[in-house]
Amino acid sequence: MVAVVAIVCGCGFGGDECVYIHERCLPPVRRFNGGSQRADSTSRQLLLCCSVQDLRRDGTKELNLEGKIVVPGLIDSHVHLIFGGLQMTQVELRGVNNKDEFVRRVQEAVRTKKQGSWVLGGGWNNDLWGGELPVASWIDDITPYNPVWLSRMDGHMGLANSMALQLAGITEYTEDPNGGAIMKTISGEPNGLLVDAAMKLLLSWIPEVSVDERREALVRASNLALMRGVTTVVDFGRYYSGSSLEQSWEDFSDVYRWADTSGKMMIRVCLFFPMETWSRLLDLISKTGRALSQWIYLGGVKAFADGSLGSNSALFYEPYADEPHNYGIQVTELESIFNMTMASDRSGLQVAVHAIGDKANDLILDMYESVGSTNGMRDRRFRIEHAQHLAPGSAARFGEQGIVASMQWMGGLSSSDSAFLPGWLNAVSPQPDHLLDDADSAIKKLGLDRAQTGSYLFQSLLASNAQLAFGSDWPVVDINPLGSIRTAMKRIPPGWESAWISSECLTLNDALNACPRIRTTHGSCFLAHAEPYSQNVSAEENHREYTISAARASFLEDDLGSLSPGKMADFVVLSNSWDEFAADGSSSVEATYVGGLQVYP
Repeated sequence: MVAVVAIVCGCGFGGDECVYIHERCLPPVRRFNGGSQRADSTSRQLLLCCSVQDLRRDGTKELNLEGKIVVPGLIDSHVHLIFGGLQMTQVELRGVNNKDEFVRRVQEAVRTKKQGSWVLGGGWNNDLWGGELPVASWIDDITPYNPVWLSRMDGHMGLANSMALQLAGITEYTEDPNGGAIMKTISGEPNGLLVDAAMKLLLSWIPEVSVDERREALVRASNLALMRGVTTVVDFGRYYSGSSLEQSWEDFSDVYRWADTSGKMMIRVCLFFPMETWSRLLDLISKTGRALSQWIYLGGVKAFADGSLGSNSALFYEPYADEPHNYGIQVTELESIFNMTMASDRSGLQVAVHAIGDKANDLILDMYESVGSTNGMRDRRFRIEHAQHLAPGSAARFGEQGIVASMQWMGGLSSSDSAFLPGWLNAVSPQPDHLLDDADSAIKKLGLDRAQTGSYLFQSLLASNAQLAFGSDWPVVDINPLGSIRTAMKRIPPGWESAWISSECLTLNDALNACPRIRTTHGSCFLAHAEPYSQNVSAEENHREYTISAARASFLEDDLGSLSPGKMADFVVLSNSWDEFAADGSSSVEATYVGGLQVYP
């Protein structure tokens, strides 16, 4: 293997099995993989050195980056990787802003299909064309011989044409399932829209994609992530409300394990599985441990508390402004989710729960508190995924309970983190890119006051000592971590002149730390340290803690999350200097390295 030495303003990395960061001399000690007491000679790791000249030998490559920024490999704390890869070859409706274009794209896809074959796609957002929801009659005339299913961007609603409804046996007499809704016309006929658990009435009729197609989807998705500087993802699988519990497990065995054993993995993944299958995951971990290899980590289990804002199924204390009798949907019965969480946590598994509405978030906060009290204190790192809309006082509870927020902002680099807090450790994951999509619709659906006081409370959560972990929720929004940083700093939706809730804007350092756990320095060398959490640490040390927040949110901090000795040599070269980056949060990915090897471009 060719050694690599990169010189960054006089500092560099390189070696046979290690990548060196110039700071002070340390011996190149190999790190042992897990508890196996076997040196991992297949992945390069970071060590420190005092002189690049001391490392030169035949075959050494030197790379002068001329002052450009080097950051740890970015971690997206919430994606649906294979699902996103599959959607890249289906009908693409993301960004469509009018009915005619929506119909045109479906019609174009039908031309290449045989009669009877399914037309699949998604990514549509009705708020982009004024809010009117699409219905089956929009596309029935152009799809008389093909069943169609088009998921909304958030995955909590989808549109079926009449042929698909007929195939699935969904009629005016079909009752709403628990945790879902079949939307109907004034006359009582299904209009084609299925919400949350109601989607399972149709999804089971769609033929499963082949193993080869799913493997190709992994390759496509991985290449996209690497292009954006993402070297690790937390993958919640093809598990949505109403979907099969088996799909995540099939992808694990048919795709991930195949790619790992055949040497085709390109990015590192931390996998979460449906909470209903917690005992299955426990059995697997007891046999293999959490780290199957340098590429695959077994994360934990996930459940759903509610739906989404865009589908009017997120659960709130007050009704939707545009639907006065609708408070949202509790997708999973509280007793069921409590019992599964209790059992999962008692078995040592990490738990993540999707919660978007203010009532849903409070229900999960209450449940986590009860489970932690019953099962006793330990480093458990509970996660709440999204945490988009919070009731007054709830942001403070995240900090009090040590919860990490896994949130989706714009672009999607996510750092799910949970520091070494006393007691039971939790993680909350907000997604910033949702912020851009939700700004206008939140005001319409919740009213100005509710939308302005409880939405995407990044700064309030940080002030409460909660740990932020940012992610894209791809393919809900695009994987674009650097765009996410700018969004978190500016919070300016398209068409707006000023920030949405300017008091919740993050500084560049906060945005970097909460997202990919980046820490850089401005001088002649760079280094990020991971240090234990203390309740009496300085602001600078707190920033260091945030730099590895994404890794800690998934128990990956020993291997990933900072440029530190002994960690995996995953890093990204950005296109500009720190001063240029700090000016407005803008930068681009120039090169991505995984395990010390350049994988993009």
